[in-house]
Amino acid sequence: MARAKVAFIFLAPDSDPSKHRAIISTPEALALTVVGVKDYDQAAEVARELVDQGVEAIELCGGFGNLGLARVSRAVGKKAAVGAVRFDIHPLLGCRSGDDLNRA
Repeated sequence: MARAKVAFIFLAPDSDPSKHRAIISTPEALALTVVGVKDYDQAAEVARELVDQGVEAIELCGGFGNLGLARVSRAVGKKAAVGAVRFDIHPLLGCRSGDDLNRA
């Protein structure tokens, strides 16, 4: 059985993706990369890097709003499936959506 490469990207304003990163692997089935980003720009950049490293699926934390999900999906195109945990408002972001923090 081939090991699936997947990722989880979380949004926290003080995150640095070069420091706030971990890989969790099961013996045979899964290699999960967890990465923290400070905003949607970094999320899109990190998602592209992860796909270039062979990640097939990316899940976004509940802090990502609809705009963030769309932005990451566009960044990777059809190279990876992108999904999201959903909160209309996220308690760790001051009961706001990441969309409120990342208006372009």
